Amino acid sequence: MLSSVSYAPRTLGVKLFGAAATLGALGLMQVACAEPASYSGYNPSYQTDSSINYFTDALRASGQGDIGSLYNYEQLMSGGLFAMYPTYWRLNDRLVEQSPATISQFVRQYKGSVMAEKLVADYAEDKASAGDYGAVRQVANLITNADSSERCAVALGFNHGGDTMRALSEKSGVWLTTQKQPALCDQLAMEMNDNPLISNKDRESRLKRMLRVGKTGDIMALSARLGTPISYDMLSNIQRSPARFINEMQSQPYSQLNQYLYLYALGRITDDSYRQAGIQLASDISADNQRRQHLLSDETRRYGYRMLGVKRMNFNTDDGFDAQAVDWFRQSLDDDFNFEEAEDYAMAAIRFGRWDDVIEAISQMDSETQKENQWQYWLARAYAQSSDSKKRSTATRMYQHLAKSNDYYGLLAKDKVGQRFSASSGTALPNVSSQDTNRALQDPHFARAFALYNADASRAYANREWNWAVKTARDNHDDQLLIAAARQAHDIGWLDRAIYAIDNTERVDSYALSHPMPHQSSVVRYSESVGIDPAWAYGIMRQESRFVTSARSNVGASGLMQIMPGTAKYIARNLGESYSASRANSGDTNIRYGTWYMSDILGKLNYQPVLATAGYNAGPNKAKRWQPDYGSLAADQYVETIAYPETRNYVKHVMENATIYSHLLGRNLPISQRMGVIPAGY
Repeated sequence: MLSSVSYAPRTLGVKLFGAAATLGALGLMQVACAEPASYSGYNPSYQTDSSINYFTDALRASGQGDIGSLYNYEQLMSGGLFAMYPTYWRLNDRLVEQSPATISQFVRQYKGSVMAEKLVADYAEDKASAGDYGAVRQVANLITNADSSERCAVALGFNHGGDTMRALSEKSGVWLTTQKQPALCDQLAMEMNDNPLISNKDRESRLKRMLRVGKTGDIMALSARLGTPISYDMLSNIQRSPARFINEMQSQPYSQLNQYLYLYALGRITDDSYRQAGIQLASDISADNQRRQHLLSDETRRYGYRMLGVKRMNFNTDDGFDAQAVDWFRQSLDDDFNFEEAEDYAMAAIRFGRWDDVIEAISQMDSETQKENQWQYWLARAYAQSSDSKKRSTATRMYQHLAKSNDYYGLLAKDKVGQRFSASSGTALPNVSSQDTNRALQDPHFARAFALYNADASRAYANREWNWAVKTARDNHDDQLLIAAARQAHDIGWLDRAIYAIDNTERVDSYALSHPMPHQSSVVRYSESVGIDPAWAYGIMRQESRFVTSARSNVGASGLMQIMPGTAKYIARNLGESYSASRANSGDTNIRYGTWYMSDILGKLNYQPVLATAGYNAGPNKAKRWQPDYGSLAADQYVETIAYPETRNYVKHVMENATIYSHLLGRNLPISQRMGVIPAGY
């Protein structure tokens, strides 16, 4: 089994040479100083930078907690590109103990740098976790690129400062979710219950989700605010025997309390068995329909079906897919779907070609989500099946719009309207003016990234500086700077960051930069020797490692093809070779092993490249379990309903990559033809 290093397209690290030699290798004998007083802007005054010479030693001192040495490095590195680092490491050593004034001073001194952003965002998170919300508020406006946990920290700070409007800024992300989220976001959602801008309708919406997943504290707090308090003892008794509560409820009059407790009881039965819960709900509704006055409201019935639909979608790998999930979602229709539920509904409907339900499910998503290429494609697919000629015409227009893009959905849409993908205008390396090259080399963010890469100082820090430089250029809509930086990175062999930069341009297609073909003779030779498409091999390699030979995932997969040690031993044994970890991870052998394994999986999975791609990421057995039980299934429907989100996205990216590489290799194969049809798994 293999495991990939995750890379997402179009989203948003020479031993210590002397400074002159290091920067000279970049064509940058003089670089922009990180002048504290004017750090945020481009500073045209230069001096020879020597701070890179001390970076690794200062980092080592930081790891050892040697604060005295860090003070010394602050003096030695002062005024240089890396001047902020020893100060950052010193402050970060006891971050929660620092004052807001100290953090603010650092941010002002190194305004616009990635380390200033990281320090202040981490500080806000640490202070929120410690309950020091006043400190959070003092630095909140200095944070420009917070992640979800840091955003929740800021919102908590304002919530405790009486700014209820700003506290609600994260509501859409935290209020109705039942997925695992950072602890500060859980805390924020809990505190929102008391926010005066939260309505009782909001509270009921969240309460239903908490009843489904059984979050006791949230249930008690929400129900109390709704005037129908649920005690811990009530929940404990139902937890012990949900069926007994449901039986006892039959002899009680209708009450709002019992609506909530019924959903909690049904949720606990669902936790044990969605099948048993389905039988229970059907039986309860049938019995209730015989009563003059119902004990279960329409809302309770609908959300009961929603519980079943969501739970059923969690068992697609273990139990296979079932159209009953679509039926349950349809029986739950109302105006209160969260995104998780709407996505589950859409995926279930896509799997079984229930196109009216696909349309209904997408309509339950918020307007911004509906505009995403993913859901525009599936809405077009659904409209195209309609007997209404107007809807079919709408589908064609939607495909034509999507076809302007060369991402996964754009390539699929091209095939739907008879267009052909062409990379003819982007196969050569772009010409970059000397002015743009100088801009890239003199930009302080890119300059730090290049210096770290060339000094072999720290790939993690180099990547962080690079990604921040790319974000800054992207925010400024400066595609020419991104192209220049990407070309420079490509030319020194830093292919993964060149790809990252080009993938973050707005409308630039430069396939020589975004889809390079290193080791081409080996990839083609080894692929052809085992009977697989070299474009597919490149598609896997680009997704697995971004061509970083030394890439290693957090689960131990290594090399260009990200081969797990156990898999490498299996491959070596089948090739009649003794296993050697160092050899298996080396570029040429790793390619040979990876292409052999791709061929091996392909043969085990009906020679179907989509199945084999899923198998390469999640294991062949998982790919088999996701096959239809009977009949065939369109490959795009199979891919969209892969139960593991990581594998689902992985397969999309590999198919997109392979389609582009097939054109670059002169073996153009449209994505729909490449993906084919998924046979039954029986």
